[in-house]
Amino acid sequence: QAAAAHEQKLVVVSVSPQSRASLAAKCKLGLQETAQKLTKFLKSVHYVFDTTFSRNFSLLESQQEFLRRFQRQAHDKKALPMLASACPGWICYAEKTHGSFIIPHISTTKSPQQVMGSLVKGYFAEQQHLPPDRIYHVTVMPCYDKKLEASRPDFFNQEYQTRDVDCVITTGEVLKLLEQEGVALADVDPAPLDTMMGAAPGLGGHAGGGSGGYLEHIFRHAARELFGIHVGSIHYRQLRNKDFQEVTLERDGQVLLHFALAYGFRNIQNVVQKLKRGKCPYHYVEVMACPSGCLNGGGQIRLEGESSKEELQQVERLYRSLKAEVPEDNQAVRELYQHWLGGWGSERALSVLHTQYHALERANSALSIKW
Repeated sequence: QAAAAHEQKLVVVSVSPQSRASLAAKCKLGLQETAQKLTKFLKSVHYVFDTTFSRNFSLLESQQEFLRRFQRQAHDKKALPMLASACPGWICYAEKTHGSFIIPHISTTKSPQQVMGSLVKGYFAEQQHLPPDRIYHVTVMPCYDKKLEASRPDFFNQEYQTRDVDCVITTGEVLKLLEQEGVALADVDPAPLDTMMGAAPGLGGHAGGGSGGYLEHIFRHAARELFGIHVGSIHYRQLRNKDFQEVTLERDGQVLLHFALAYGFRNIQNVVQKLKRGKCPYHYVEVMACPSGCLNGGGQIRLEGESSKEELQQVERLYRSLKAEVPEDNQAVRELYQHWLGGWGSERALSVLHTQYHALERANSALSIKW
C-alpha cells in the first residue's frame, strides 16, 4: 500500500482560454461561470489552471526575442522576419516542407501549452515537493495538433522519463466527457479557480486576436522600446482577405515597423513564397494554420442549428469580453521570473521558455502528419 501511495500521481489540468470561450458559447454561460463550473466538474483531479498565465511568459519572451532579432538584422539575414511559433500545425508544415530555409526565422519561444508544461513539471513540482514524473499534466486545447506538439522529443524530460504535457484533450472531447457523465455544465456548482502562485486568481485575457495577441503585444513593445512611440489603438489593413492583415508604424513618412497576421494555409504559403523570393516586407508575422486562428481550431465545438459564422462570432465576443491584462504588470509572473528563473534573459529562462526546430531530414517520425 505504501508503494501504491508512492506511485500515485498528482493530476493537473491546464485549460486554454479559447476552449473556455467555445464551451461558454455552447452552454450559454459567461466565461467566469464556465471556468468555475469546469473546475468543479474536473475536480476529480487535484488542480485546474488557466493557460492565460503561461501565455504571459510566451508574450514576454517573444517581445524580448523580437528586439534581439531586430537589433542584429544588419549582420544576420535570417533574423527577420520573425515568424510566430505557437501553432503546431504551422510548425509541422514548416519543418516538413521548408526545413532549414524557414527554421531560422521561427521564434524559439515555446507556446503557452509548452510553457505551462515547463512550469507545472518544474516550478509547481518543486512547490509540491514532487519529482516531475509524479505529476500527470493534462491540457484542454482548441486544436488536435497540440497533441502532436506535446509528443515532440524536445518536450520530454530524459532524466525523469516524463513529458511536460502528458495528455491533450480538445474542447470537443471535454464536451463528450460531460455528455458521457450525463452532466450539463450549466447545472454544475461553481468552484474557486486554482492558482500556481499565492495570488487570488481571476480570469484575464490578452489584447489582440483570438490566437493570443502576439502581434499586438510585440508591436506595442517594439514601438516603445525601439522608437519611443506609445501605440494606442492598432489599425489593421486587410489585404487579400480577413485572415491576411497588416499593421504599420510610420514616422515622418518612413516605415519603422511592418507586421502582418497570416491565418490559414493559403495565406501562409503566400508569406513563404514572398520570403523565398526575398520580397517579404514584414518584420514579424503572426502565423496560424486555422482560418480565423485558434478560436476556430479543429478541436473546438461546432454548434448545430446556427450558421458557423454566427457561432464563431459568439465565441469571439465571449473571448474578448475579458479585461485584457498586461503581462508586464502581472505580479505572479514577475515573481517567477525573479525568484525561480533567475531574472529576465537568464540562462535558465532561455532553457525553460525556449525550444528548437528540426528540418525534415532530422524530423522525428512522430511528426509524419498528412495535410
